[in-house]
Amino acid sequence: MGVPRTPYSEQMTGPDPVSPAAADAPRVAPNFITEIIERDLESGKYPQVVTRFPPEPSGYAHLGHVFASFLDFQTAQQYGGRYHLRMDDTNPELATQEYVDAIADDLRWLGWDWGEHFYYASDNFGRYYEYAEQLIRQGDAYVDSVSGEEMAALRGTPDRPGTPSPYRGRSVEENLDLFRRMRAGEFAAGEHLLRAKIDLSSPNMKLRDPALYRILHVPHYRAGDWCIYPMYDFQHPLQDALEGVTHSMCSLEFVDNRAIYDWLMERLGFDPRPHQYEFGRRGLEYTITSKRKLRRLIEEGRVSGWDDPRMPTLRAQRRLGVTPEAVRNFAAQIGVNRTNRTVDIAVYENAVRDDLNTRAPRVMAVLEPLKVELTNLTEPQELTLPYWPHDVVALSPDGLLSLPSGERVPAEQAARTVPLTREVYIEQSDFAQNPPKGFKRLTQGGTVRLRGAGIIRADEVELNDSGQPVLIRASLQPEEVGAAGVIHWVSAAQAVPAEFRLYDRLFRVPNPEGENPEDPVSPLEAPDFDPEGMSHEGDAPVSGDFTRFLNPDSLQVRHGFVEPSVLGDPQDTRYQFERQGYFWRDPVDSREEGLVFGRIITLKDTWAKEAKKAAGSQGQNTEKKAEPKPRAQAAAAPDFSPAEQAEIERLRGLGVGSEDAIALARDPQLAEFFAAAGAGAHAGQVAAWVVNDLAGLLREGQVHEGQSRLNPADLPALAELLAGGSISTRIAKDVLARAAASGEAPAAIVEREGLKVVSDAGELRRVVEDLFAAHPAEAEAFRGGKAALQGFFMGKVMQATGGKADPKAVGAVLREAAEG
Repeated sequence: MGVPRTPYSEQMTGPDPVSPAAADAPRVAPNFITEIIERDLESGKYPQVVTRFPPEPSGYAHLGHVFASFLDFQTAQQYGGRYHLRMDDTNPELATQEYVDAIADDLRWLGWDWGEHFYYASDNFGRYYEYAEQLIRQGDAYVDSVSGEEMAALRGTPDRPGTPSPYRGRSVEENLDLFRRMRAGEFAAGEHLLRAKIDLSSPNMKLRDPALYRILHVPHYRAGDWCIYPMYDFQHPLQDALEGVTHSMCSLEFVDNRAIYDWLMERLGFDPRPHQYEFGRRGLEYTITSKRKLRRLIEEGRVSGWDDPRMPTLRAQRRLGVTPEAVRNFAAQIGVNRTNRTVDIAVYENAVRDDLNTRAPRVMAVLEPLKVELTNLTEPQELTLPYWPHDVVALSPDGLLSLPSGERVPAEQAARTVPLTREVYIEQSDFAQNPPKGFKRLTQGGTVRLRGAGIIRADEVELNDSGQPVLIRASLQPEEVGAAGVIHWVSAAQAVPAEFRLYDRLFRVPNPEGENPEDPVSPLEAPDFDPEGMSHEGDAPVSGDFTRFLNPDSLQVRHGFVEPSVLGDPQDTRYQFERQGYFWRDPVDSREEGLVFGRIITLKDTWAKEAKKAAGSQGQNTEKKAEPKPRAQAAAAPDFSPAEQAEIERLRGLGVGSEDAIALARDPQLAEFFAAAGAGAHAGQVAAWVVNDLAGLLREGQVHEGQSRLNPADLPALAELLAGGSISTRIAKDVLARAAASGEAPAAIVEREGLKVVSDAGELRRVVEDLFAAHPAEAEAFRGGKAALQGFFMGKVMQATGGKADPKAVGAVLREAAEG
């Protein structure tokens, strides 16, 4: 194939230091942080925007790093600023050079360019120490000698102020002496601790004399044995200031920590100084990004390593065959606001599909082969088949073809030669002796079209001792015979044997870190450290073991054949194997003498129906809000003006969620659009759509201006359909997006396209009766008490109704049928 490709070996080393690909990445949509930046630049507060991305090198970079690194890099890029990559490597127990090198390499692959601005926090251990001594001399820090349990008790509670430690009154001289001896290694771990002296009565627990340094006798991979190591709340703001960072962006759980950040900047006299800004945390369904948990999967042999294609690491996604363009497009779709959200994993998977759809040539592969003998084919044929059979490929005046990806190549490179021989392989599933109703593939005596080769009829079937077909004798038929379906095939004589690895989601539930479906899902922007604790890996304990939710079918291996045209293609070619999915050669295990293809992703979302059933049965939004903790709300409350506070309370009274109420109270544009909707009983749902689905479009003028005007008064009707069970959450969100683009009323789209959920019991009974007739053995077993078959028939009903059946109504009809 002549389409130019980048060798995988080059991808693994990353792009050149200057990355034009990243410059062309999707922009960060306008948000409250970009508004702050624009004001700061306009006022001259900073001459240049400087952002930083600070991963902890305690594992490989993962999908959780994508959103934050995209926000940091692209924000700096858009405003002509500077972007830093910093390794927050202050934990000697976890940080290694291997992880540093891997993170930097994967972020280069992603397209981020930091030039010479690559920093290690550990390089400034000496300066951190000097600032600590400065705080001691100023009377702003002291060495405490109580145990961890005593210190926690002395800090008090949110309702009760803290109690001074008996060591809080130590003199400057005694504190300096003890701190220097801590540095010299004279004390055991936990014997002493350096704490800031701030305010034990503060309602913000973070300000109740937080820890600044701990004793830890572990050598650092770069700095040697320091004996004491700085805590996150001390190191992070200092490093920002030393680097000249202007806008330090982090997730919402650090809103309380900002007070320590500001206190340190003030007490140490930094001017100009950075400022911290918090955005809503993002979670991703079916995913775990805790490095501790990912390491456990590796150590227990549940995956093969950090680059196992089922892992959420960037190294794994690279090996899987995902492109950096797809990952960047995914990051751009997430959106920035002050509300915690769970991102539907379909957003990521669809970004991957959209990217591959234009770049992947179509070829044929058979994963579970069944031999077919074409009895009337006397001579082998050489067929010329297009790589993109369903896309318009235009010929330009210079004789070049324009491919769907935008590439322009000679005409002969848009097609390949495929041998048709007397014996071919088809998929076992494409033949049925006793076909179910609606089967449109090959049956005994029936016809089907071989892709690009003509129509065949199955004349004879040879069975093995188990009654399974092992050979079909078929004959080529004239075109006028017609065929109901089209199947793929490969030559039995000339096809190339290959191993096919079918990867799927590693976990079988949206939230593998908790039994309660309302528990937070894996964060897309979460630190790998706990700023309050002694460990930098702050994964909260979960109820039960997350490994119980592993998907046993996350990897299936097949051995089949692929058409020989692939042998001349570059190693990094991504293919669409017709009707099978998107694949590429595994860059680690595949060789010319033994091809191994890994499935990057399926052609369609095979989990959508299951998710729709779950959403319908539980009445849950697939993009869930995570309510902030009460203490975080208390800390943020002083930022509200009296008018804002009153508006928040009014909106909460209407049924609007707390975070959505805050966003509406602080954003006049969103508030105006919401008020125009006249949501009434559906205020909560309409507010959620306005804040989280339409905010970006509103700010960009894509909703309420021009030809694509969306009438806010049309939203309650859509909310009514959702509340009444007429449509599912996914249908509602899809229709809302389309309405925003076209201006058509969302409810009108639902009605015109017949998208309503099928809940009529009579209609569902007819569907079930047809399915029972098509599967008599299963129906008999189901009626006989084999309850496990309910899931089988539930899936068949959903398939027969195009996913529109109401799962609750289907369940009732099936139970009725089982009893009858």
